[in-house]
Amino acid sequence: MNTSKAFFKYADIWYKYTLLLSPDDCEALKGILAHDALVHPDHPLNASSGRPCGVELWKGELKSGDVRILFTSKQFDYIRYWLHAVGLTKEILPLPNSESLLVEDDFKSVPQPWLFETGGELRLAQKHIDKRSRALQGATPDLEGRRRLFDRARMAWMAKKGTWLAIDFEDWEWEHTMLLEVGYAQISFDTQDEHDTAGHIMAESQAMYYNSQYVKSNPKNFKFGQTQFVPNAPALKQSVVDLIVGAKGNGPLFLVFHDYTQDIRTLNRVKAPIDGILYDLPATPPSDGIYAVDTAILFAALVGDETLNRRSLQSICNLLKVEGADDTTLHNAGNDAQFTLRALRKMLSTGRPLDETREMLWKDNTQLATLNATFNSWDDGDFSDTEGVL
Repeated sequence: MNTSKAFFKYADIWYKYTLLLSPDDCEALKGILAHDALVHPDHPLNASSGRPCGVELWKGELKSGDVRILFTSKQFDYIRYWLHAVGLTKEILPLPNSESLLVEDDFKSVPQPWLFETGGELRLAQKHIDKRSRALQGATPDLEGRRRLFDRARMAWMAKKGTWLAIDFEDWEWEHTMLLEVGYAQISFDTQDEHDTAGHIMAESQAMYYNSQYVKSNPKNFKFGQTQFVPNAPALKQSVVDLIVGAKGNGPLFLVFHDYTQDIRTLNRVKAPIDGILYDLPATPPSDGIYAVDTAILFAALVGDETLNRRSLQSICNLLKVEGADDTTLHNAGNDAQFTLRALRKMLSTGRPLDETREMLWKDNTQLATLNATFNSWDDGDFSDTEGVL
């Protein structure tokens, strides 16, 4: 099959990709992708079409049976560059991550053009697709991409180049732009030597704020050193910037998160220098660049979870036998960053490919006839964990 075309899912761009952007960039992109805007004759995708109205998108049926409304990669690239050219974004928007990217081999048949003449037609089509997706059961085609990402992360880890920086934030539950804690755990490689650092930073001016309504705060229980206090909120934000700047000076920088969506938004909000961050890893270990690595995605690949059920950090630490991650230590940003990095190390440091790694970690639990690893419910930290599955 010809694989010359690549596609992005419309829904993933709207609901997932925009979460990673700054508020201004998100507003600009959603404005140009709104149903009624897309079909307008002056829309950049339609200006040269000669149609009085309407937009030509694409229709693709995945191998799972799900139907998706698609942009071609060329269409979305044009939108990214157009927004910057007309001054609606300060910089060219980054490429979406590989979870949103599809090629023709991902479909049952070659995607076909799909013309929408009105915004109402596009809304109705998306509504029907959502209804169909909820009714479908079974595998999704994204697992293979996650498995590929796992093996690329493993090769990058084994190359022992650059810096792996796990970073976590605790925001105030009543005002999510108020940053209360910054935690980090870092491993850097220098001529094959490994250097570990960790930290937990808080602002003295905000020490009276804590969370209790949804998740209980744990700011006084940093287990891997002494909490560092800075004077105020601007100084706390600057500490994040300084952390990233310092980590970028040693080859490639791998930013490690457990479900990166909110953390990336925080990094953008404090103006951390992560321009050009990539959400996929190259086929060979990189020598430079910034990459996001998500332990929730890697764990889903490791256990063969086709639905990307994002387990909590406590859950995966329990299943990976990472000691100390429990109700008394979690929800401290410094501890969470440390446990995230330890979970990553546990998954990637065996030196073996994904399937062999799974067999090594869960010899008694792995079903060799299937990709899915099975666990007893009492092995899962979420079995009695009020935090639940992320």
